[in-house]
Amino acid sequence: MPAFPGNRPGGIARFGVFELDLASGELRKNGRKLRLQEQPFEVLALLLERAGDVVTREEMRQKLWPADTFVDFDHSLNTAVNKLRETLGDSASSPRYVETLARRGYRFIAPVEAAGAQSGDPEAISATSLSRLELHPELDVPIPRRGLTRGLFALVQVMYLSFYLAALFRLHAVEGIAEFFLPGWRAIVLVAAVMVTAGVGIPLRCYLLSAVGFDYQRLGEKFPQMFPFLLALDQLWAVAPFLLMQKIGLGAAFAASAALVYVPFSERTLIRLAYVRR
Repeated sequence: MPAFPGNRPGGIARFGVFELDLASGELRKNGRKLRLQEQPFEVLALLLERAGDVVTREEMRQKLWPADTFVDFDHSLNTAVNKLRETLGDSASSPRYVETLARRGYRFIAPVEAAGAQSGDPEAISATSLSRLELHPELDVPIPRRGLTRGLFALVQVMYLSFYLAALFRLHAVEGIAEFFLPGWRAIVLVAAVMVTAGVGIPLRCYLLSAVGFDYQRLGEKFPQMFPFLLALDQLWAVAPFLLMQKIGLGAAFAASAALVYVPFSERTLIRLAYVRR
């Protein structure tokens, strides 16, 4: 286990999909332990302790390499930082975690959450210097409130339900519009497609509404399996605004269709945010 500078106490620091355990001296990614040598680990621990602040090269030398240690400091520090970046999947040109400030030092720039540190110890990771935003392990964005994401997902289902019911209740109007644009048998096919897809879509939306309403915990697993079928269904209904082109105009119909094309992908994102895979 690496020897922490200044006998740093135990604690856990989380950033992105990573977790640094100061007590056990382990760096984990999504719960999986990563191999990290002593010096890169100590560099990371020091940067996390001063997250958001510039840590000069001289400060690193004093804390990580005692005065009686005879090493090529510049080479050792550069090597340690490069190995740390390699482990984190980071780069000096477009940093996500460790930023280099030329001829000055380094700064940890990602949001960090501290947990389990001893707040009474002056060497503990300071909660005032760390962001407590928890990032999604896959999407790398702050995880919003589950009530918000589930509510938005439910509103999308209500929107599609209203589409289906309106189309079925006004089927004669849909048939008239279809005959205007697609005379003959093609209009019959279009009306039949509306009836079949609406008939399939209504129970599907009711299931999704009940699942998110009762917070079905396996919805995060079930929805990706349903998504290919749901995507095909939603893409068919994305052309529905063109049936109203005579009333709303070509431009508005095109804009509405473009928005509906994106909706199934937003549904998938909302489910991933609401049901995070730990």
